[in-house]
Order: sequence, then structure tokens, then C-alpha cells
Amino acid sequence: MANPKNQILNRTQITQKITRIAYQIYENNFEEDEIVLAGIAPQGVLLSRLLEKELTRICPITIKSIQIQLDKEKPAQQEIILSVSADELENRTIILIDDVLYTGRTFAYSMKPFLDFRIKKLQTVVLVDRGHTVFPISVDFAGYSLSTTVLQHIEVILDNEEEFGVYLS
Repeated sequence: MANPKNQILNRTQITQKITRIAYQIYENNFEEDEIVLAGIAPQGVLLSRLLEKELTRICPITIKSIQIQLDKEKPAQQEIILSVSADELENRTIILIDDVLYTGRTFAYSMKPFLDFRIKKLQTVVLVDRGHTVFPISVDFAGYSLSTTVLQHIEVILDNEEEFGVYLS
């Protein structure tokens, strides 16, 4: 269970950040007819759903949500699974979404399926950017940039009403 004393973002702050990210996505993609939100399971999917709701509220662009499943501990040893076929993503703008960017490893492996077919554009979203990337991954849209030590941990809780928030431990 998260410790409220270590909460760095509460529900209101997260909602504000999601709204800001949604407007940034819209501003950067206003000419698109459709955007695909690709949430990295599990937390990226939850964030993707919140972003989809906000984007649907503020803009006329069709939003399609998909899920990316991978083993975050051993991504090279397991297949990376998309919840739709590549045909449905061909020549689309894809927005890859996860809760926290730390080393960039998860993002790097999550991009692999998109190398197998032609896409229009790939952008990235995180709620919290920790700034310790090891891989050459940059974030297009970040809710919060936070300098942490490598020993600290960020926990994002988006599926529990009572603990909804971002916590530092």
C-alpha cells in the first residue's frame, strides 16, 4: 500500500496533466483523422484510457485504443503482443503510452512491433519522466518531469479510487 506522505501527484494534479497532454497531442496532430493510442500494459493502458476520454472530449479526431503486452523484466525473451493486427495500424499516427519513463528499455522494446510495417508517425507519452534513460528514448509529451535517484521508486496508481496518485518511495 502506498504511503500518502510520499504522494507527489494527487487526482486533481494528474487530471490537470492528462488534460494538458491531451491538448498537446491535439495541437501536434490536428490534421489527423485518426490517432492510435497504444498503451503498454498494465499502467500505460490505464493512462491511455484516461487520455482517450479527454481527447474525445476536446477534439473531433477519431481515437482508437490498443494494448501492448510484453514482459517488462525479460522483453527480449517473450513475444510482444499488440491487441490488433498490423493491418489496422498501417499508415496511422501511433502514440505510445506508459506511466513512467525510467531507463527507456520498456519503450524501446514496445516500439519493436511498429518496425514491421509502415506507420505515419510515432510519438511517446508518459505521466512521469524520471530522466535516467539508458536507451536513446525521448518523450514527446510528459505530465511531470522529476529528478530521482536510482534507488528511489515511482509508483503510479490509476485503478484504485482511494489511492489514486503518484507516489515516491
